[in-house]
Amino acid sequence: MSEAESKDNYGHVLKYTGVFGGVQGLNIIIGLVRNKLVAILLGTGGMGLVSLFSTTITFISQSTNLGISFSAVKHLSEISDSGDDAKISHYIKVIRAWSLATALFGMFVCVLVGPLLSDYTFSWGDHTLHFVFLAPAVGMLAITGGETAILKALRRLRTLAAIQICLVVLSLLISVPLYYYFGQAGIIPVIVLMAFVGMCLTLYYSLRLYPLKISGWFVALGEGTSMVRLGVAFVLAGILGSGAEMIIRSYLNVCGDLDMVGLYNAGFMITVTYAGMVFSAMETDYFPRLSAINHDTEAVNLAVNRQIEVSLLILSPMLALLIIALPILIPLLYSSRFVPVVSMAQVAVFSMYLKAISLPISYVTLAKGDSWAYLVLEAAFDVLLVAMIIIGFDNWGITGTGIAISVSYLIDLIIVYVYARLRYSYLVSSSVLTFALIQLPLGVMAYLITLMSVNCLMYWVFGIIIFVVSSTVSLYILRSKTSLWDALMKKIHRHG
Repeated sequence: MSEAESKDNYGHVLKYTGVFGGVQGLNIIIGLVRNKLVAILLGTGGMGLVSLFSTTITFISQSTNLGISFSAVKHLSEISDSGDDAKISHYIKVIRAWSLATALFGMFVCVLVGPLLSDYTFSWGDHTLHFVFLAPAVGMLAITGGETAILKALRRLRTLAAIQICLVVLSLLISVPLYYYFGQAGIIPVIVLMAFVGMCLTLYYSLRLYPLKISGWFVALGEGTSMVRLGVAFVLAGILGSGAEMIIRSYLNVCGDLDMVGLYNAGFMITVTYAGMVFSAMETDYFPRLSAINHDTEAVNLAVNRQIEVSLLILSPMLALLIIALPILIPLLYSSRFVPVVSMAQVAVFSMYLKAISLPISYVTLAKGDSWAYLVLEAAFDVLLVAMIIIGFDNWGITGTGIAISVSYLIDLIIVYVYARLRYSYLVSSSVLTFALIQLPLGVMAYLITLMSVNCLMYWVFGIIIFVVSSTVSLYILRSKTSLWDALMKKIHRHG
């Protein structure tokens, strides 16, 4: 590969990581305001209740949607490469027919298992009626997932970005007033309303681009079996993942209390979820691109390594700063009652360094259609995570859960890499190893600084130095490997 081609390849990954990372960053900023207000209005117990209901509904949704929101992306993206508009239009009909079928099925399941969910999720009260009221949210999530898959497969990136921005703004405008007036009684209405808003927004954009055609839907159901077969393993992986989260939160609720669930959820959100802004481009751009070249081992290796390199370089400075700033961020973003979660979050941050390496490799199994291997790998991680958190919490409390998360991701990285090496001949590049050996020690140094008092001047001096060094390294490498900087300079000089 020539130097120009290499720069273009790097620039493509960086561009779309930046686009959706930027959108996700904006979402996070607005989300932080919402979480701060919700934390004040509901407290740790209310936040824990929101977490329990949300994770349960996610679990039901992923259990009943047959993986269409993911498998449809692979199938439709392959068809779209042919440029056959008739085939594209027909397959969109197939996706919509299956989305509606899974929506109805999901609503029925939610109502049916409501009593069981109430018994196993809560140790107090009867919440069966709550799950009945949440059933429409499950149906709407299924329809939204199908339409989102259509937009992803056909690379409507600006449309997806617009939907995300609108949705996060509306979530702030809807949730805060309802929580203010109704307190914890507003949790169920907020979840249902947000599912409705998300569905309406997605349908508004999707139907304008690809109008609804109802005729032939029953026939279309019979034609989508290959898509469904691919999605079944993904569904089972989602069930295990959501189930693991339910078990973890239920365990913390029973062995600790609802406040402990709220603390864990806050720590999990600020480390795992917020760092996801860098990973947000993978499912939208990286996965369809990887699927298109999945038969070329050399091209797959190049794509995976480029994605890891860019993810590490962008994410590492943010993680170093996050470790240092958490003692201030937690009270600022939530409230002083969430301070005990700082130690958990600081050690859990290391899991994101590891995820930046393991996630791009994990996508190879799905891009090659080896969905059952993906299921086994995900199942192993979920079992490992639950076991480690139980051990960690029993021995070291809330801080132990952070240790457990990072250790689980480390073991998962080893397993995923060994499998990809043996099964797909994937080989990690020297650049990935170099960047990891530079940035990870800087993260460790940032963590060691947290052993000092946060009120000490040297704490902030050393912390800022580490962040600047990490940022400088990343910017220097990205500048040398992409042509984006040169293009930016040309535009500046042209308008100067």
